[in-house]
Amino acid sequence: MGIAEKVYQWLDKRLYLKNWQALAEKKTVPVHKHSIWYYLGGIAMVLLLVQFATGGLLMVYYVPEIASAHDSVLNLISKVNFGWFVRSLHSWGANLFILSLFVHLFSTYFMRAYRSPREMTWLSGLTLLVVAFGFGFTGYLLPWDDVAFFASKIGIDITSKAPFIGEWMATMLRGGAEVGQSTLSRFFLIHVFLLPLGLTGLMGIHLLMVQFHGISEPDSFKTLPPEKKKSEKFFPTFVLKDLMVWLLVLNGLALLVGLFPWGLGPEADAFAPAPAGIKPEWYFLAMFQFLKQLPAMIGPIEGEQFGMMLFGGIGLLVAAMPFIDKGNNPKAALFAKVFGILVLTGFIVFTIWGFVS
Repeated sequence: MGIAEKVYQWLDKRLYLKNWQALAEKKTVPVHKHSIWYYLGGIAMVLLLVQFATGGLLMVYYVPEIASAHDSVLNLISKVNFGWFVRSLHSWGANLFILSLFVHLFSTYFMRAYRSPREMTWLSGLTLLVVAFGFGFTGYLLPWDDVAFFASKIGIDITSKAPFIGEWMATMLRGGAEVGQSTLSRFFLIHVFLLPLGLTGLMGIHLLMVQFHGISEPDSFKTLPPEKKKSEKFFPTFVLKDLMVWLLVLNGLALLVGLFPWGLGPEADAFAPAPAGIKPEWYFLAMFQFLKQLPAMIGPIEGEQFGMMLFGGIGLLVAAMPFIDKGNNPKAALFAKVFGILVLTGFIVFTIWGFVS
């Protein structure tokens, strides 16, 4: 018996590897014209692993103090070997991670994957997207350059317009009346401890729900006669394909980092004027652009507050969709489809508008 076989048997007795392998081989993945969307969850997961790995390396050099934060990032990208590469991996990886979650969300939405018995899978996935937004928002401020400082200040001011809890949330994030050391310390704590802790638990729940209920099938596949339905083994067939997709994604990420390294602006100065044309990151740009178009007052309600209420209502509708469109009412299904198209179209239009304006 070779060393590899001995190691395998030793691990098998303690971790029941053969049982896990049998379970993976028993699981199947539907094969149809929409099968490409099944890879998005894995793409998001591998990009998340990149975030954890690069974030840990960045913490070695980063100093969460307003007097040193900018200098520590500047030192990292200019003096530490491959420091610029790790920082760009983290920044580009964060954007691609959120993009993959967006595409994953809308692909599962239009494939009706939120229907029974996958309501908890849908809700845990939505919560993961909210947590990802939290990562993007809190991480953006940490380099403490001018664009990050003023964009975060605007973001916190917009947060204060949320009904009922807006002012409390803004004060909690700032740690006082103005953005300063307390803000940076809180954002750092939220970014490197609270959000990763929550994300780990949510990811575990989400993956567990996927294992419980299996991979969803679109309506067009469900209505096929049994002899026309095709499937493939999850292990090793789909897993090997997944690994190839991950390799392509990682190569694409490395290409972005090599061609377009993530920059660093001048150090933030709270007394300087805000840079002209300052905008949030692309995943907040649609909301920002929409709020800009609203009048100061809409009836008795402040314009920005009305906009935040509208966003909250849209979010609640998206979360409640499994309980609205249960698959037994054509009108509810039509409403879900039209609503999804309107939300997606609005997001794309206002994002592009925000970029070009």
